Amino acid sequence: MEETAAPQKGTVTQRAIERITAMIREGELEPGERLPTERDLAARLGISRSSMREAIRALTVLGVVEARHGSGIYVTRLEAGDLLETFGVVADLSRGRSLVELLEVRRVLESTATALAAARITPERLAEVERHLAAMNAGDDPEHILAHDLAFHREIAAAAGNETMAAILEGLSSRTFRARVWRGYQEEGAFARTRREHAAIHRALAARDPEAARAAAAAHVGAVEEWLRAQL
Repeated sequence: MEETAAPQKGTVTQRAIERITAMIREGELEPGERLPTERDLAARLGISRSSMREAIRALTVLGVVEARHGSGIYVTRLEAGDLLETFGVVADLSRGRSLVELLEVRRVLESTATALAAARITPERLAEVERHLAAMNAGDDPEHILAHDLAFHREIAAAAGNETMAAILEGLSSRTFRARVWRGYQEEGAFARTRREHAAIHRALAARDPEAARAAAAAHVGAVEEWLRAQL
């Protein structure tokens, strides 16, 4: 008689993760609600407590559930900002081809967000975009430029009026990678080019021209993609 191989632990843990996320998706567990005990969940799903513990640990890292000291495990009240941490870790740790792929995603989202911003931006937020642009043009210190570059794009993403898109873009805008780009641009004498790209984005926003804004943003991120491919 043939022996049946025991299921691999990773498979069991993955199944537990899927079952818990399904419970949340289907409303059996609500955001902010405390999870049943580890023992009860393990018994309900028919798995070992060690596999359940691994599943809960993985869901905690993903931000789906959160541990409250002395209180238990709760379903996170997921909002757009909760996407930031996971995307930020991915962006900071990506290298080579994976980073190029992230930039491709950012190009699509940032061009869309910039087009939306051109239609929706308030005079106050446009003034902030202009202030950061002026600050970027005021010197050649990469750290100073980097800070205002981040703020420039953050204001535009916020002006688009879509919090989820803004959160994803924030996560994709790795400060570590941007610093590397600015150092590379400084070495290549390419500051003037990227300043022109930022100025084109600002002009399109000021003109309330969504299609020009889309094209300017796509060209800007596309130039970063081209630079990275050359580095590879």
